[in-house]
Amino acid sequence: MEGRLANAWRLTVNDKNFIKTALLSEIRIDGRKPFEYRKISIKFGREDGSSEVQLGQTRVMGIVTAQLVQPYRDRPKEGMLSIFTEFSPMADPSFEPGRPGESAVELGRIINRGLRESRAVDTESLCILAGKFVWAIRIDIHILDNGGNLVDAANIAALAALLTFRRPECSLGGEDGQEVIVHPPEIREPLPLMVHHLPIAITFGFFSNESILLIDPTHNEEAVMSGRMTTTVNANGDICAIQKGGGEGIPQRVIMQCLQLATSKAASITKQIKDAVEAFNTERALRKIKRHPTSTGVDVREKQNQ
Repeated sequence: MEGRLANAWRLTVNDKNFIKTALLSEIRIDGRKPFEYRKISIKFGREDGSSEVQLGQTRVMGIVTAQLVQPYRDRPKEGMLSIFTEFSPMADPSFEPGRPGESAVELGRIINRGLRESRAVDTESLCILAGKFVWAIRIDIHILDNGGNLVDAANIAALAALLTFRRPECSLGGEDGQEVIVHPPEIREPLPLMVHHLPIAITFGFFSNESILLIDPTHNEEAVMSGRMTTTVNANGDICAIQKGGGEGIPQRVIMQCLQLATSKAASITKQIKDAVEAFNTERALRKIKRHPTSTGVDVREKQNQ
């Protein structure tokens, strides 16, 4: 990947040798154990469908939007889900502005594959009028700081944004019942998306001809690793997707080891995402109550006194 190549040039030979030598003794430069994840922080914006995730020194923002479009002819009753990524030069000098590079395309494909192939989002619930109007859900991933393992951080940001997004409620009207009426949030409460499960991406790094394995590689570790593999699984242990990048082939026993580790990590990350979303929904409900205080009881009593 482009970012990894650029970072490799910034590291000196002594830096690379130090990282490799430490890994042989199961020591990582940030003090973690080989299968220890960095601390995850999940925050949300004031608007629905906006999240910011920090994984160590990596920061990623996810934003979900929706619009009514015409469905594909071969899927007239299904909505759409698309992912777009933006790698800002402010996040990493190796990122170039303009057209998405190889890193951005690959990151988007990994997240998209985990969501679509596992059918995590119920696209049929996005249909308003079969063959004419469906909701197209767009996920924009913005890389703010590249501290390594962008895939996992971006995946968490996408899931958190999806879980807090709400689309406008629609109804059918008109003389023929074919007119779509989109109700503003002041009239009808927006509806959350139907998400069946959370596909969690867990990335592993391989070093020294695949003999050393670790989880959640940092920016510097990515520069010296010989290969990587991202396994996307949910908390139930269902395999949603596997992506192998670089390096030699991986033995079956190592793949099974990665899947077992990924399932364990996915369960804890899923809980952290759900807890953060629950806290956001509680805060959202409180904000709504403050904006619309109930005064009906006072008005009724005043009328009765008159």
